[in-house]
Amino acid sequence: MRDALMAALSTVNDPELHRDLVSLGMIEHASVDAGVAHVKVNLTTPACPLKGQIEHDVRAAALTVPGVQGAVITFGAMVRAAAQPALPGVKHVLLVGSGKGGVGKSSVAVNLAASLALDGARVGLLDADVYGPSVAHMLGQSGAKVTANEDRKMRPLDAHGVRFISMANLSPAGQALVWRGPMLHSAIQQFLKDAAWGELDYLIVDLPPGTGDVQLSLTQTVQVTGAVIVTTPQDVALIDATRAVDMFRKASVPVLGVIENMSYFVAPDTGITYDLFGRGGSRKLGDHTPLGEIPLEVSVRQDADAGTPAVIAHPDSPAALALRQAARALAGQVSVRTLAHLPDQLTVV
Repeated sequence: MRDALMAALSTVNDPELHRDLVSLGMIEHASVDAGVAHVKVNLTTPACPLKGQIEHDVRAAALTVPGVQGAVITFGAMVRAAAQPALPGVKHVLLVGSGKGGVGKSSVAVNLAASLALDGARVGLLDADVYGPSVAHMLGQSGAKVTANEDRKMRPLDAHGVRFISMANLSPAGQALVWRGPMLHSAIQQFLKDAAWGELDYLIVDLPPGTGDVQLSLTQTVQVTGAVIVTTPQDVALIDATRAVDMFRKASVPVLGVIENMSYFVAPDTGITYDLFGRGGSRKLGDHTPLGEIPLEVSVRQDADAGTPAVIAHPDSPAALALRQAARALAGQVSVRTLAHLPDQLTVV
């Protein structure tokens, strides 16, 4: 009956990869006991955005096997590494960028990292905005200092399940950094290669606004899986976001999707929706996948100031739910890109 069960499962496609679960090697275990099928599916990311659909389809397929009256579906998850892993132990480096400041890029980066961690992924966050580091404050660790381990490597700090490094934890508070390009390049190299990041599924990098030295240093230092563009809907922001897209294209970094932040505002007293900056403008950025539209909410700002990401502090708010969905959509895009070139048939466990 196991062979019949495996044959049935081979008809179930991953909704994003459009390949069957058996050939993708996602069936970790399949057996039939007393008329009940037991199937364990190994997802390509703990933050799989379509887990519910996969469970429904696997159950339906198992129940088509003659003699099977019930099905128990369980899940594991293993993020597949890129063909060329970025750093030892780090499977994917993901850049979060914008063409201009003021679009909430750092807030989005922090909440993406916290969301992926909540789903069970091992996540790091590098605050590469060395002139205006804000990640430490948003994670409630402004006063913490980065120390070295026994191998004289920087030991990342930890907050809300996310390992992170920020210049704010390496320099005195309020001190301006007046650095030229070579010093920036050296700092980025140290943050990436002289830090004990450990085993990570995703290392998210919060870039400074624009298209300058830090962006160039990063793309020249490590193999990047892809980038996320954060923008607001109005044309003046989209003009600069288009420049960021072009920069990543010239650096051969795939754009995995676009997040439209401050997309709309719902008045708490009336429930009326206002498109303060327009809405849907990010769809003008060509063929890039829309990862989410995040509403403008006071609580997101308050949570950032208080040092707790909105997805943790107010998990049921519309903004937090939209951010969680955006993080899962991003994880899905990483899986699609990583598994796109797999052979037609993998060994089934």
